[in-house]
Parts: sequence; C-alpha cells; structure tokens
Amino acid sequence: MSLPIVAIVGRPNVGKSSLLNCLAGRRIAIVDATPGVTRDRISTVLPLGEGEEARFVELVDTGGMGIEDTDNLTDHVESQIDFALRAAALILFVVDARAGVTPLDKHVAGRLRREDKPVLLLANKVDEEELTLESGELHRLGFGEAIRTSAKHLIGRHELLEAIADHLGESAGAAAPSPELHLAIVGKRNAGKSTFINALAGAERVIVSETPGTTRDSVDVHVEFEGRPLVVIDTAGVRKTKSLAGDIEFYSHHRAMRSIRRADVVALMIDASLPVSQVDKKLASEIAGQFKPVLFVVNKWDLAEDKAEAEEFAVYLEEEFPEIRYAPLSLTKAIDGTNVRETIRVARQLFEQANARVSTGMVMTAVRETMKLRGPSHRRGTKPPKVFFASQVATAPPTIVLFVNDIRPFQGPYERFLMNQLRERLPFAEVPIRLIFRQRDRALPPR
Repeated sequence: MSLPIVAIVGRPNVGKSSLLNCLAGRRIAIVDATPGVTRDRISTVLPLGEGEEARFVELVDTGGMGIEDTDNLTDHVESQIDFALRAAALILFVVDARAGVTPLDKHVAGRLRREDKPVLLLANKVDEEELTLESGELHRLGFGEAIRTSAKHLIGRHELLEAIADHLGESAGAAAPSPELHLAIVGKRNAGKSTFINALAGAERVIVSETPGTTRDSVDVHVEFEGRPLVVIDTAGVRKTKSLAGDIEFYSHHRAMRSIRRADVVALMIDASLPVSQVDKKLASEIAGQFKPVLFVVNKWDLAEDKAEAEEFAVYLEEEFPEIRYAPLSLTKAIDGTNVRETIRVARQLFEQANARVSTGMVMTAVRETMKLRGPSHRRGTKPPKVFFASQVATAPPTIVLFVNDIRPFQGPYERFLMNQLRERLPFAEVPIRLIFRQRDRALPPR
C-alpha cells in the first residue's frame, strides 16, 4: 500500500535533514554543515497521531535546490528533487529564519508555484523565542504564514505535525505497510549497489554515477515485490577506515555498518571485475559477527564470465570468505536487471531459513547423529564428552543451547564441525547458527 508523500525541500543548509530527523523522532539522515550532503531521496514512514487513530505518510528529504555538487552530480540531485516534487501530496518549504529570504529561496518558491501542489512554509532555526521573523518578506514568497520551527530544539514539531494531518486529512494512510524483510546491500564503492536497487525498483530511486562514493547515506527504498512489501537499504560504499576523508565519510561508513545490524538479510556485493579486497573481507567479518543471513551478489558478471566458470568463482569465494562459506551465490548484471529479481527470491529463502523453528526432537537427533559420526576429542582419563540435552531457543539467528558435561571439548574445531553438521541436518543450510553451551554435572531431570 502506497502512502501519500510529504516532501521536504529548500535551498542548501536550511535544516531539511535535521527536520526529517526531528519529525521522525530518531536520526535517519546525516546532518552536517557542509552544503550538499544529501543527494538521494531519504525517506521514512511518519505517523500522524497516536494509537489506533494514527494515520501515516511517507516523509521524504531531498537535496538542496541550486547546489553545485562538488562531484558534478548536480543534474542527478535535481532529478531526485523533481521525482519527489512530482510524487508529493504536500510540500514542506524550508527557509532559514536567521538568514531571512535569499535570492535562492525566491528561486525555490518560483519552482514550487509551478508545481501547483499544497505547500507549508517553514521558518526553521528559530532557536530563540525572541527571534523576530520578517513576516512581510516571508509572505511575499506566496505561501501564507510561516510555521516557526527549530529542528535542533524541537520547536514547532507538534504544530507542524498537526498542520500536515489537517492538510492531508483522510488521504493519509490508515495503516503503515509492514515490510516482510529488510535487505541491506553492502559492498565497496562503485560495486553497483545503487544500480541494483534502481533495477529492482524500476525507477531511478537512488543516484547512479561512475564517481565513487556517490551514495553518502543509507537510503531505505520501499519496494513491492511479487505482491509483498520489502525494504531494500542502499548503503554508502565502504573503504578502508584510514582512507575516510572527513566527517561525512565517517558517518556514511557508520551508517553502512548500522544497516548491517538492522537488516534481516545482507547482500554482500562483489565487483566481478576486481579481486576480493580487504574491505570485502572486513564486511564479511562484520556480517558473520552479527549472525546475519548473507548472500554473495557478484555484480558485473559479464566482465568476468569469459575468465572463469560460475563454479570456479564459487570455490574462489569459499576460499576467500571461510567464515561465510555457507552463503549462496547470485551472479548479476544490475545495469540491465539480469538476475536482480532472482536475487530477491534467494534473500527471501534465507529470511525463511533464519526464522524457521524445529522441534527439540529434531535437534537431539541431529546432535546424536553428529556425535556418532565424530565426537569431541578428550584427554585420556577424563570423562567422555556428553550432550545431555539440546534445543532451539530462538530464531534469526537460529540459536541452539546444548547442555553438556564439560564445555571445553566442544569449543574450537569441534564447535565448527558440529555447526556445519547441524546446518546440513536441519533446515538452516545457508544461514548462520548460534551455538550456546551450558555445563551441567548430570542430565536434566524429566519434566
């Protein structure tokens, strides 16, 4: 179900991203004093009201109008603004109350009048109650009385939310769409993450450029795929931490890492034309450490398929990424959409595996069969290692607790062996499993 879009627009550095964070009640967009930080459309679902009476809109932040992008992406940024304006049911026009009306504000106002959409004028950065507004000057912009706001100090938030609700009325969504999964696309810079997402969305939802580092923030793209909603998270391209240049890249890197943590499934995108790098391996380590289901998305496969067979490349990845060697492989060419939709289907299968639950009987059978195949080694003269009881206690990741007579023999190599055997014998073939060992002197008493 699509929600009405409320677009936040204005010239650079008037506080649009801060306003998005303020209304959402959490930090979503990167906020920095550098003009032009926001390039893509950053969006979030915003509730209007509380409880069962709440209605919902999609709140969209946009890049600054009139900015000359330092990486020659001005046309791309303007295109993203155009998309947001065309789709908007309501526009929030933000000006800086402290700076007054500038020529660029007047330019933005003229552009909005041509859109013929309802507009709320916001005088932002009213950080002091005694700050006087040039009401006559603001009126000449043509959008009526300005709402005084301070995204930094939450001034005017309640009034603004009420104004949005009043303007949209019953057109606001009665329920927020509940995505079945969040899929994060992570990888090095210029691996093709944004191209992949645009191919899936069927539109230029995020900026694509040959310039490395185009995406600066994590962008949630809401997509309906085969009748079910999902959120695909585009992330900033990751590179070595010591190579990060300034605060913006630092926060972009931090958001990419956070996207892994909040994702249900992670797609690790590998550029088929380049060797696996330390950055790729560091990402894999982060994903494994978070116990996230992951699949390899080898993009630009057309540039490598004459050099290696798919099976050979799969072996190569297993050798390079031993900690996630269970991850399935998808070979894509995102620029023309090859295998993009099939990749989403694989991600769904991983989501289902990670959320599967099996009976205690199945777990105990798998453990006994594994122990019969090969038990843990132990020192001569010590009691043989025993598993008294084992059961799945959680999903996402599948978590199995084993009560044993001595933890030590089960640690290290045998733990990895046991985990691989359980992956084969239980419906968790392609997802990480968490094993927890608990030591007991004797078996649990029957219930």
